[in-house]
Amino acid sequence: MRRCAFLTMRDIGDYVTYDHLLIPAMQTAGWQVDMVVWQDEVDWDQYALVIIRTPWDYFDHQQAFLVVLERIEQSRARLENPLDIVRWNIDKRYLQELQRRGCPIVPTLFAGQLTAADVEAAFAEFDCDSLVIKPTVSASAINTFPVKRQFWQTQQADILPVFQNRTAMLQPFVQAVTEEGEYSLFYFAGQLSHVILKTPKAGDFRVQEEYGSQLQRIVPESALVKAGQQAIDALGKTLLYARVDLVRLADGSFALMELELIEPSLYFNMDPDSAQRFVTRLEHWL
Repeated sequence: MRRCAFLTMRDIGDYVTYDHLLIPAMQTAGWQVDMVVWQDEVDWDQYALVIIRTPWDYFDHQQAFLVVLERIEQSRARLENPLDIVRWNIDKRYLQELQRRGCPIVPTLFAGQLTAADVEAAFAEFDCDSLVIKPTVSASAINTFPVKRQFWQTQQADILPVFQNRTAMLQPFVQAVTEEGEYSLFYFAGQLSHVILKTPKAGDFRVQEEYGSQLQRIVPESALVKAGQQAIDALGKTLLYARVDLVRLADGSFALMELELIEPSLYFNMDPDSAQRFVTRLEHWL
């Protein structure tokens, strides 16, 4: 039986994960699956395959995480997704490159050392009264702040210090996030698997389950499928897994919020065939 490691974190805490739904299909295909904490000392040569799944604390230990992935790639194990993709995708400034390649993104400004002037410039650039400010290296909406122009003066003291030593990204608040939700499209070995809509609870803007959002599997409209494929095409590489997060802009078009290639939740719970589909495409992929 071949051995596969799912990279995870030491204490999953309140995070919701569905990777256990993969294990029966993996076992049927001849895989022994171990949940391996990425910080542990591990002989990676014992594994044929290492799949990055739920190391959701990596952004607090970015360099250490990359060192571990380097060790895996230097071993006999095959790392998915590969290290070069992780390095590229770990900082959300990759969005600029995708935009240059023709992929519509949510309008975004980046600031290396966030200042009050950067925020004022973003309000002017986007001609809006509400912004979202977040780090370019982050997960699960941590250190993500909604900002209203009328309250900015009182929010500065709390927000600016958070970005003192990290790059920030500033976006106009997309109203559809709270009114409609955020769409996630899942691709296994380059093929669309399933699509869900994540709608935040009333009074919130965060779409993660941990914050009480509602999830539903949907049959996507053609424009949504086209927008997802645009992101995949702009990436220019076929990967074992990818999640495309899209939102609807005021003009009705879809724009890329994030292209998740490192450790996205793949929501196997939302489609009863998705776990088997993943394993089938994994076998073909290998």
